[in-house]
Amino acid sequence: MIALIQRVTRASVAVNGDVTGEIGPGLLVLLGVEKEDNPQKANRLCERVLGYRIFSDENGKMNRNVQQAGGSVLVVSQFTLAADTNSGMRPSFSNGAAPALAEELYDYFVERCRELGTETQTGRFAADMQVSLVNDGPVTFWLQV
Repeated sequence: MIALIQRVTRASVAVNGDVTGEIGPGLLVLLGVEKEDNPQKANRLCERVLGYRIFSDENGKMNRNVQQAGGSVLVVSQFTLAADTNSGMRPSFSNGAAPALAEELYDYFVERCRELGTETQTGRFAADMQVSLVNDGPVTFWLQV
């Protein structure tokens, strides 16, 4: 399971022009699910995403996580993160989870974020989405479990 996280001052996602999720300061999480993923991996990744200390403390050091910084999370499914790009000029998606499993684990990840007390917004699974963001820093990290 893969999360590309970006510290943002604001982010939103729209489907067919309708905003499905929008946050102020916090994290944009692009979430990719691989075929070997399971709820245990989703739990671990959720803990890492919410606990990752990439927000500044009073001394300007990256020492606070999104919850400590009072931020929100916007989770957007992105199957292309599971692509194999090691050869050729076209990505292979053979590592990606089947749509049913991917949606189940995406929903599970989102629910875990909420259960752990983080305001969480979402895109729409498997939709053609337009994502807008202002990356703060820029700060972007790739987390994988």
